[in-house]
Amino acid sequence: MRHLFILNPIAGGGRRTEEARQTIQTVMSAQPEPWELYETTGPKDAIRKVTEAAKQGQSVRVYACGGDGTLNECVNGAVGYTNVAVTHFPTGTGNDFIKTFDTGRELFFDLNRLLDAEVMALDVIDAGGRYGINICSVGIDARIGADVHQYSNWPLVGGKGAYVVSLLANVIKRVAEPYEIEVEDKVYRQKITLICLCNGRSYGGAFTPVPDAMPDDGLLDILMAKQVSRLGVAYVVGKYAKGKFRDVPRVITHLQGKQATIRADHEFVVNVDGEILRRREVSFRLLPQAVNFFAPRGADFRKSEA
Repeated sequence: MRHLFILNPIAGGGRRTEEARQTIQTVMSAQPEPWELYETTGPKDAIRKVTEAAKQGQSVRVYACGGDGTLNECVNGAVGYTNVAVTHFPTGTGNDFIKTFDTGRELFFDLNRLLDAEVMALDVIDAGGRYGINICSVGIDARIGADVHQYSNWPLVGGKGAYVVSLLANVIKRVAEPYEIEVEDKVYRQKITLICLCNGRSYGGAFTPVPDAMPDDGLLDILMAKQVSRLGVAYVVGKYAKGKFRDVPRVITHLQGKQATIRADHEFVVNVDGEILRRREVSFRLLPQAVNFFAPRGADFRKSEA
């Protein structure tokens, strides 16, 4: 078996890049199996590298050394290849997907524990040809995320400040937009504040819309938040972010299904695990057990009945 480390040198502002580099070299130099450390050079480079490794036919374990974007690219390169398994050795800022693991998520930061891992088959969301393992969304949260870069270079603004400015700008601009949403055999036509399709549980650093979503149950958990006023958006999004959508059933609808299509007369932003697409129509389809994922022994997303 071969070990392939995909290191994104700019993930998390590069703060943990050198530490990760040294850890990989120290730990793997003592291992008998072949390994490679590859540093990405730009968008989709990780997809290319993982696909290239997969096509060689050898059993390979891929370590996404970066944030959720790096993990997303590694997953996109691995989907459909039974000889490839992927995991996350986090060096990013949010590292949201591993928050799905209620037990032992801290073990992902320990490379020695990742070498002693269990492989599981997880579902994947096909978002019009781009794969996501965690959460896809459309609406105000996706627009906020897409616009953050516009404000990150403003004087005295950066990081969380850019997010706050983007949030305020989008709330002032518009809260809701008209969409046609088709889930299985039902069609909804209305103004929507946001829509999310969950395979995992957390995204955006602080959002956990469906705390009991399961990444291997063959179903998407879909939330649709109806139009709300500018004054009401903070309350509703607060409930949504904390996974308390059941507190506002008249505003947020919870559905489950294997596919959904969103259409609009305007181009809209689609968030796929933090990656941004722009579409007038996008179809989401759940691919059951489409990617092999390995997690440290002791890490588990199945909540205890106790």
